[in-house]
Amino acid sequence: MKEQDYSNHTRLVPGFHFVLMPVLLLTLIGSCVNLYRSWGDHTRFYSAALIVVLTVCVVLAVLFARLFALKAQDRAIRAEENFRHYLLTGKPLDPRLTVRQIIGLRFAPDEEFPALAAKAAEVGTSEDGIKKSVKNWKADHYRV
Repeated sequence: MKEQDYSNHTRLVPGFHFVLMPVLLLTLIGSCVNLYRSWGDHTRFYSAALIVVLTVCVVLAVLFARLFALKAQDRAIRAEENFRHYLLTGKPLDPRLTVRQIIGLRFAPDEEFPALAAKAAEVGTSEDGIKKSVKNWKADHYRV
């Protein structure tokens, strides 16, 4: 696998980001155009409205599925990083750290992790700021 760092750590899934989402967007636009054109025609209006409703439902289902997976991943990251901090320091993570900050800390190697966690809790460093502070990037190839 390609070495991971701050500049290339984001993950795009081509089938999701470049195929499914554009197709759903085009379908939604097309179904809305169809609904608009059938506005005065009562024989077509019901089916056109139904297509719009179903398309909106599919878009929402896809977005919720993605959000639910990301939320589950965030919970797992929080638990893993809290455990890692406990193993390294004998103490749990500072409760002032937000989930976003903890997510940023997952890329820090064990040598940098406790100091970055303490600094982030004290100063309120953003997730992006934490990632930029990591000197020796620890790759994460298992994210959703």
